[in-house]
Order: sequence, then structure tokens, then C-alpha cells
Amino acid sequence: MPRIFLSPSTQEYNPYVNGGNEEYYMNLIADALIPYLEASGIEYTRNDPSKTVGNSIRMSNSGNYDLHLALHSNAAPPDTAGKIRGSQVYYYPSSSQGERAANIFANNLKEIYPDPEKVKTVPTTSLVEIMQTKAPAILIEIAYHDNPQDAEWIRENIGEIAKNLSVSTADFLGIQDRNPSAAKTGIVATQRSALNLRDEASVNGNIIGKIPRGSTIPILGQDGDWYLTYFEGKRGYVSSRYIDTES
Repeated sequence: MPRIFLSPSTQEYNPYVNGGNEEYYMNLIADALIPYLEASGIEYTRNDPSKTVGNSIRMSNSGNYDLHLALHSNAAPPDTAGKIRGSQVYYYPSSSQGERAANIFANNLKEIYPDPEKVKTVPTTSLVEIMQTKAPAILIEIAYHDNPQDAEWIRENIGEIAKNLSVSTADFLGIQDRNPSAAKTGIVATQRSALNLRDEASVNGNIIGKIPRGSTIPILGQDGDWYLTYFEGKRGYVSSRYIDTES
């Protein structure tokens, strides 16, 4: 069975111009991607968002993976801050499989990014997550988080970006991409506070995370009045009474 290492950004210190940060939004995309991977029979291991890129590399290298998929967003140099848009897919120049993956992912991203001409593949020998992983690796800078239009595009298209990445992943692995047959998403509809994510479907379950009001989350299953979901790399349960669902 094909296996990938999923490595959303651990860089919470990179702020989005319209609120949030790189780690937060890249983990939302990873959360939304997982149901598609599972539906297509793609095994995955995910990094720990509370750790560093070095830890992600060590985790990846401790297993055998067909692809190391790193998800990031970008920022321009200070003299052009907020003025650049686009997507870049980085790969190691001597890796034929990495280059093949980069071309597949970039070509598919052109289908959804607002300006397809600004989606590029870029060979690199300077990114450690490309250089030091033993699996074929790509690092996608999905868009520029310091540009208002790009940051808003990411924020409003979490699900579409995840679906696009799933198509590319399946294409690279040579398998059929499948939609989750009962896939749902939900929106956290608490009045003011964040919603508790618990380790079991009970008010007695340990709180393992907090999901902000207005967040979109995948619904992976249901246990009574509780939904099973992912958020920022953690799998757990939320009370269904605080979730507005959509097909």
C-alpha cells in the first residue's frame, strides 16, 4: 500500500496578514486532506506540529515512504513584502521522482490558483526538508501569507486546496483518487469561546485541543452526540451541538 509522510508547517511564528499563522492554516489543509487519503487507500504518517522541522525530517527518515509532502506558505523579502503572489513547488534537482512529483502538483495547482502563470516548480539545494529526507520530497509554498489576496485565497479555499493535493498525490502514486463517500465538513458555531477537542466522546474526555469559533473541520465519524475530527494534527471528538454541518 502506498505511504506518504505529511509534513504541514511547524512555523507558528509566521503571521498571516489577515490573521492566523502559517502553522495554523497549513495544518487545516492537512486536516482536510486526510479524509481523501483514507478514501484512496493511501497510508500516511503526520508530523508533530508542536515540534521542529528537524523532528519532522527524523520522523520521515525513520519510515519507508513513497513521498514526503511538506506544506507551507511563503513571505516576500522585506523590500517587496506584501507585493508578490504565486505558488512554488520545490524539489531536489537530482531527484527524478521529486521532480516528477513537483510537476504533477504544480500542474494541478494551476487549475485552482487565481493566476496559473504564477505557479512554478523550483529546484533547490537550500531547503533542509528537501535535502535531508530519504524519500522523494517536495515542499509546496501554496501562496504568500504576507499578501492580502493570497492569504485570503488560502483562508477561503482550505477544502479545495486539500482536494487538489489529494488528486496530485494519487496521480504521483499511480492510484485512483477517490472522494470520501460520506465526507462532511463542519463549522464551529460556539457563541464566543473555542470548542473543546476531547480524546473520547464524552464530557469526561481529556481536552487535547481548542478549536476557534468559525473554524472549518472535517467530520470523520459520529459517536452519539459527538463528531470525530482532526484539528492541528490531533484526532479527537467535539460536541455535535456546536457544529453546523455541510455536505
